[in-house]
Amino acid sequence: MSGHVGIVLVSHSARLAEGLRELLGELASDGVRVVVAAGAEDGGLGTSYELIAGAIAEADGGAGVVVLPDLGSSVLTAVTVLEDEPRPGVELVDAPFVEGAVAAAVTASTGAGLAEVVAAAEDARTFRKLG
Repeated sequence: MSGHVGIVLVSHSARLAEGLRELLGELASDGVRVVVAAGAEDGGLGTSYELIAGAIAEADGGAGVVVLPDLGSSVLTAVTVLEDEPRPGVELVDAPFVEGAVAAAVTASTGAGLAEVVAAAEDARTFRKLG
């Protein structure tokens, strides 16, 4: 494997996911592929099997891919894509959307492997914002 672990942001809202990708672009190195699979294919709110499958392929640079869904049907659709089209090195992560994505991107920037990036995203669940 080579390169950095890629990240796929799966959301009901393209604007939400694009904003998060913008934030990650400031925090992570340019070597981390952050791909958005958000909204319905018509541009409205929703989730799309085809957008998720395409984003996974685009994010895969050979070091693995972390898929971070926001909630509800984005999780179900991502699960379906991964069941229908299994790919080695692709992990669906149960983590907070924003905090998990930040932790994953920063960790991926260090050249960490897939298991470390997944763990960082999942550990974001315990981050406290206030003392």
